[in-house]
Amino acid sequence: MNKKPSFEKEMQKREILMKDEQTNAWFYEDHITAIVNRARKEGAFDNLDGLGKPLQIDQDLAYNPEKRLHKVMKDNNVLPNWVKLGQEIDVLKEELKSYTVEYNIKKTVEAINQKVLQYNLTCPPTAQRMKVNLEDILKK
Repeated sequence: MNKKPSFEKEMQKREILMKDEQTNAWFYEDHITAIVNRARKEGAFDNLDGLGKPLQIDQDLAYNPEKRLHKVMKDNNVLPNWVKLGQEIDVLKEELKSYTVEYNIKKTVEAINQKVLQYNLTCPPTAQRMKVNLEDILKK
């Protein structure tokens, strides 16, 4: 007869129990931690010769991922998409002032309003813009 091992015996096979040398108590340690601790005890990390230098991280940015992202983007001259959209909207609004044909005005207002919608979905809430009202432009 082939008996299935009990649940407790199966769990004992899977666990790695370690004995703390200072407190003489048993504790659970996962496989990766056991490998790293064994390597540390054997001195594998003693002579790294500058390979493990600590990173120079600004403490103001360490726990604020959004600030860190914006700093990295600024340092590499990368603009967020909503800033680019804002610039495009400004250019289209300037072009709109020079149009006299109603068809061109309508198409430009549609393009502006579509970009404003995309802009408002991606920008911070305090930077949102209003859509351009076609009737107000045609009255001028």
